[in-house]
Amino acid sequence: MRKVVHITTVHNPFDNRIFHRECKTLAAAGYEVVLLAEHSSDESHENLSIRALPSADGRLARMSFGVWRAFRMAFAERADLYHFHDPELIPAGLLLRLLGKRVIYDIHEDNLTAIRQREYLPAWLRVLIAKTFALTETGASYFFHVILAERYYAERFPRGETILNYARFPDLDEAQLAARPRAEHPRLIYTGNVKDYRGAHHHARLLDHLPDAEVFLVGRCDPDLAANLQQRADPSRFHLDGVDTYVPHERIVDYYLRERWTAGLALFPPSPHTLRKELTKLFEYMAYGIPILCSNFPNLREIVEKPHCGLCVDPDNPAEAAEAVRYLWDHPEQARQMGENGREAARTTYNWETQAKKLLNFYAGII
Repeated sequence: MRKVVHITTVHNPFDNRIFHRECKTLAAAGYEVVLLAEHSSDESHENLSIRALPSADGRLARMSFGVWRAFRMAFAERADLYHFHDPELIPAGLLLRLLGKRVIYDIHEDNLTAIRQREYLPAWLRVLIAKTFALTETGASYFFHVILAERYYAERFPRGETILNYARFPDLDEAQLAARPRAEHPRLIYTGNVKDYRGAHHHARLLDHLPDAEVFLVGRCDPDLAANLQQRADPSRFHLDGVDTYVPHERIVDYYLRERWTAGLALFPPSPHTLRKELTKLFEYMAYGIPILCSNFPNLREIVEKPHCGLCVDPDNPAEAAEAVRYLWDHPEQARQMGENGREAARTTYNWETQAKKLLNFYAGII
């Protein structure tokens, strides 16, 4: 049995892409899978093992001592292949290569533009770090096999294999979805990390234009941002689940199944970091038959408007977004059909099963 080690110092051990998609797929295909991640203790799940990395005391400690600990624990596993998920682990990956190991770098983010979104850094320093890191990352990538989570990353990494972040298609009884109750007023859901650049304020301010609506943001949210959002929104109509804590995917699924949501939100403001992304949450909304309300970026319009599974609006125009919500609420049959269209598109095209085959073929080509 071939042994593979996945390594992350940033992501939760039960991260959707790492644990629920890639590691589970590999374990089901017969690989011995070990996942190194910050966790309270070692444990086993569904034929794969989690090895707990000690929690680092702060970002700098994680990026120095934490990376060294991760390298030592990974090397001690004596695996056939190593697969790391965070740019700060590039030094560990290079050390493994120097020791003759096969190594995959899984690029989850457009790190060049992501660094420029780091609000805790001065703007001038963000630009300097982004440019320096981009040169380092591009150069280092030639020593690794590379996996890309977005199509456009291939412009920087033409050798990379694109493994997209499509959602697993849920094995559900269609009658269960159809039986979800409809609320007495519009109720909107957003899932995933709650951040300003991911539209946190855009989602909250919808309530200013929809006096009878409720908004639910489900995902990790920084306490300072949470306080800011809660201060400006009516607490009876604005709900945050995940303040300073990770929200397990199972709880997100519970949200999807509890009712017929008016829309799944993804009103990301335009920026170099967001304009070209294929948002994973869209594929989850589709898989669970939830109509989509998202930004009118060209790539998102291709995903949403072609199968007629939602509406795309100017994210900086809350009145237009509110009008779209009102349309979905006032036309329940059309909204239901959008949900069904999205589910069919997820069943046939936008599902992890299509990417799992690519992942297994990629591994087979290396090992």
